[in-house]
Amino acid sequence: MSAADLAAANLSRATGAGLDLHEYLRVTGELADPDQWGESFMRAAREHVARAEQAATAISTGEHLRVAARWFHFATLGPNRQSALAAAEADTAMGRSLELLEPQARRVEGPGFTGWLRSPADARATVVVVPGLDSGKEEFHDVVTALLRRGLAVFAMDGPGQGALAATSTVRADYHRVIGRVIDALGARNVGLVGLSLGGYYVAESAARESRVAAAVTVSGPFRLHWDVLPPPVRDLLIQRAGGEEAARRFAGQVDLSALAPQITCPLLVIDGGRDVILGVTNGEPLARLAPHGRYVSLPHGDHLLGNARPDWLAPAADWISEALA
Repeated sequence: MSAADLAAANLSRATGAGLDLHEYLRVTGELADPDQWGESFMRAAREHVARAEQAATAISTGEHLRVAARWFHFATLGPNRQSALAAAEADTAMGRSLELLEPQARRVEGPGFTGWLRSPADARATVVVVPGLDSGKEEFHDVVTALLRRGLAVFAMDGPGQGALAATSTVRADYHRVIGRVIDALGARNVGLVGLSLGGYYVAESAARESRVAAAVTVSGPFRLHWDVLPPPVRDLLIQRAGGEEAARRFAGQVDLSALAPQITCPLLVIDGGRDVILGVTNGEPLARLAPHGRYVSLPHGDHLLGNARPDWLAPAADWISEALA
């Protein structure tokens, strides 16, 4: 894959995550080789850190640090020999930003997870935002913001093999065990889950096996993985996050919601994009059909993670889970 192809493949994901379009095009337009991805994105992130240090107000400092966190995270989505450092820098920048902009935010950690709990006053319920194979808690700012605006507490997390934990842990298919520990740590009674990409599988698997999940939303999540037809970049990434090819194949074989979907008794909203072209991932229609209270929404023009279709799904999904948890 050329540098231009890599940039194009991540364009809607980047803008959906809040990176400035013009800055993204400028940074990626200077890439002569895809191997320059990590270095270029980390340099862009550090420019925002520098702006933060020179800012005149705490608000401006916090805003620059939040943008820096996004750029550090996206530095991990392409070739980068310093991915672990970039993920750690994203984590640090996000923490510094929240200290300034949302001092009530609380770091919550436990075996196999870490993240930030953010909450308006008198939150009615708590939603856990679960990232995917190569995403992390720094990516889905717009999802978190939409939920906070609806009076919900939000825990944006990294789990095994994700974000800040990617360098020290590997992916696991029984994600409900992690979600169970998260719910214990949060001390929440009314809990919803939102999962994006592979996080959609994690959320559905957890909703089937963790009785305390009261509502769930999946976005671009797999119903089943087919190792033999997964694109080579996805296979390579899965091998990296699973700790080897044998473990990756075993993990992919476990990602199958055929038997679990009928066990999801809570309300479930499944959202897909019709232009999601990641081979080896069947669409979410069977999940919604087999779940007793499943609802399926397909956006014909939407791509993977629906970064090109935010107005079509984000507000309706936030409204839906808010009402489901009421």
